Amino acid sequence: MRCPSNAVLNPTIVALAALLCAAPAGAQDYPTKPLNMVIPFPPGGNTDLMARALQPELAKALGQPVVVVNKGGAGGTIGDIEVANARPDGYTIGLTHIQKLPYDMASFRYVCLTYDVPYVLIASPKAPFATFAEFMAFAKAKNDNLIYASPGPGTQPHLGILAVLSAIKAEGVHVPFTGAGPMSQAMLAGTVMAMAESPAVAKASNLKVLAALSKTRIAALPDVPTMAELGYPAEAFTAGGIVAPARTADAAVARLQKACAEAVASDGYKSASDKLNAIARYLPEAEFKALFEADSVRNAEAVKKAGITQ
Repeated sequence: MRCPSNAVLNPTIVALAALLCAAPAGAQDYPTKPLNMVIPFPPGGNTDLMARALQPELAKALGQPVVVVNKGGAGGTIGDIEVANARPDGYTIGLTHIQKLPYDMASFRYVCLTYDVPYVLIASPKAPFATFAEFMAFAKAKNDNLIYASPGPGTQPHLGILAVLSAIKAEGVHVPFTGAGPMSQAMLAGTVMAMAESPAVAKASNLKVLAALSKTRIAALPDVPTMAELGYPAEAFTAGGIVAPARTADAAVARLQKACAEAVASDGYKSASDKLNAIARYLPEAEFKALFEADSVRNAEAVKKAGITQ
């Protein structure tokens, strides 16, 4: 539709024209301005690192700048809710990881999966253990011996270290943080002793990795055994991608999805993912949503089994 000049219209027609010409994202040549990509965790964590690896390739594919905005807190809930409540015009998106959601999954369009990555068991340099055997002995000696960190009750890293503790039949004292960045700082200071996180988080802070929570050894950590190899099977991983407000127009989502596929397939993103010990992996909306739903159910069951209240 061609929008006529207001100078030749009466007020009623001006109002009608304004409504007709304010077409949703996708009805015009979307995108025509920069996008904000909300990261629901502080800088330095795995989700943040993966977002910043994707950012330049996504911007290139869209032909517009993509601005990363960190909104950490409440285990990712604050940032995710900001995306869910944003104007559904395609200019506010989020990059988040699969987790048990405290709100309705229908709050989002699940644009695309962009990565998955296994977790590892990480030790503080000031912890009274330097090997998995020493970690296990220390944790099992007394219920409140081990002080461990996570981004909050029921988050993926929390469920990851609970899987380790369950496997070795031990407990510990949980200290929640707003994200992996503050957790790493606390690990370096010796405030907490252990956590389950991505290899990239361990590498960024030069923290020691005791075990891999994956089916097979991680290529970049060939000397680190899996929990199964150590005799205590436990697996945990994170996967994530781009989400948008639920009412975002189909045309805008389709454009984002196309750009996402291009970005994930790019040499730049693959190279950055390899450096972060992550797997660049693309899934379109329907498959990403199905994966999110299935894992959210599993996470909810794990939360219930662990007796976690959120």
